[in-house]
Amino acid sequence: MEQLKIFTPATIANVSCGFDVLGLALDTVGDEMTIRKVAKKGVTITKIIGQNLPLETQKNVAGVAALALLAETDSEFGFEIEIDKRIKPGSGIGSSAASSAGAVWAINELLGKPFNTTDLVRFAMEGERLATGVAHADNVAPALFGGFTLVRSYEPLDIVNIHTPNELFATVIHPQIEVKTSDAREILRTTVSLKDAIKQWGNVGGLISGLYTEDYNLIGRSLEDYIVEPIRSILIPAFDAVKQNSIKAGALGCGISGSGPSIFALSKGEETAKKVAQAMKAVYEKVGIDYDIHVSKINKQGIKIL
Repeated sequence: MEQLKIFTPATIANVSCGFDVLGLALDTVGDEMTIRKVAKKGVTITKIIGQNLPLETQKNVAGVAALALLAETDSEFGFEIEIDKRIKPGSGIGSSAASSAGAVWAINELLGKPFNTTDLVRFAMEGERLATGVAHADNVAPALFGGFTLVRSYEPLDIVNIHTPNELFATVIHPQIEVKTSDAREILRTTVSLKDAIKQWGNVGGLISGLYTEDYNLIGRSLEDYIVEPIRSILIPAFDAVKQNSIKAGALGCGISGSGPSIFALSKGEETAKKVAQAMKAVYEKVGIDYDIHVSKINKQGIKIL
């Protein structure tokens, strides 16, 4: 193969109780990328459509991630990258992660798969470092592994792919404001109370247990964030109303997607997920805020060849 065109998915990170360690991949929204092998060594970003982002390799998350991978190879080839950017930067659904993950996944395929998926996460994290100042993996891991992922450890990097129930759907609403991940990190406390930490640990364990046993009630009870959501939610207009409406409409749980401003809800079944979408819309239509909305099955595959 000399060229690949891929779909690289949007993702929901944190999933309420799992700050920086839990994430899931979406199926109905993502970027499209074309990566081709060329004779000239190095990485060139040749085209970006959809968003105004830098073409300079060292200033583009896809370029930085690709260079991190190539630094550990003796490849005689270089690569050109085109990005059809359909995930808005600052949306809270893994815009930078989609580009970073897509670049390293496709290059690995074109080189004959010299690296495993955890290695690819490590390379893609360098794109996240450029975008946010922190090399976090909770978006790039589900994009690369598919489904739900748990970052059990960062040092050494240890990613666990979590079972995803077939009837689990996500609804995501993106109010048309931008919240930069770097800014959303700055407002977080650096210490938490032992009482809140204990409740959060219980929810992480409960959520993972609920996913494996397909206990939807347990999943719902576990989608509570005592540490990050109370602080970050003040950056998101009408967050409490969206959350309350979503639960009333039948959602298992609702929270901030990544650093926001997108808000996600998980539901059992597509019909309920669509009802939740209507409930979310009603809030922003009332307050007069424009939005995008997505209803999606959990994407178990991750990145796909088109």
